[in-house]
Amino acid sequence: MSLDDALASEAVHVAMISTDNSNHEERIRQFLEAGKHVLVEYPMALSADKAHELCDLAEQKGRILHVEHIEILTEESKQLKKEVEGKELVSGTLHFTGGSLDEQRSGFPSFSGIARLTWLFDLFGDLTVTSATMEEQKEQNYSKLTAHFLTLNSRPLTWIEERAPGMRRGKKVNFCFKSGTLDHLPEAPRAAVGVFKQDQDLFAKKLLGQVSREALAAEKWRILRCLELADEIKQLCEH
Repeated sequence: MSLDDALASEAVHVAMISTDNSNHEERIRQFLEAGKHVLVEYPMALSADKAHELCDLAEQKGRILHVEHIEILTEESKQLKKEVEGKELVSGTLHFTGGSLDEQRSGFPSFSGIARLTWLFDLFGDLTVTSATMEEQKEQNYSKLTAHFLTLNSRPLTWIEERAPGMRRGKKVNFCFKSGTLDHLPEAPRAAVGVFKQDQDLFAKKLLGQVSREALAAEKWRILRCLELADEIKQLCEH
């Protein structure tokens, strides 16, 4: 089925968008305007302002706009959240490494890497950006984004997003608490249900009206807030 046919078809009620980040916004807008519900990979847009516009459009059309955030559905993430819960943070660092991305297609690293930003937000709550820098070696296709934050309790957090051709994908953590240090990701059992299926089940519950208004509002706020932080990081790096 072509895109135009899908947009025009009354038999199509839902669109699931898995494309280059750079055209998420356009595709979401097209399907919402056509009266379809939408599930989209993160990030929904490459600017916070555009994301706010899309959320407003979904509300105007009475349609569900669901942003997939599988990084907080992994068993590893759930186990880590249990381990940090109730502990008083002193400082922390999350260092992600991976292969190079085409920024024209994937967006600035604070957007293409928004899974890590969302992960920190989910663990420690709202954040304030204090500084951000971008190191690039274009001839080697190397990039390193470093962003510094403060938590609501004024505790420092650092996020490093480092990419280069052939660089091994991985996450390293070092969270220092008053009660001790966590310097590795916890081992977690294999989930009975895969993360993509978990995410789609949540989307289905939204379509069926089985998710509370409070939960929907909290999720929307988190998603938009993280995009606002990504915007701030980008602006700091570009000036």
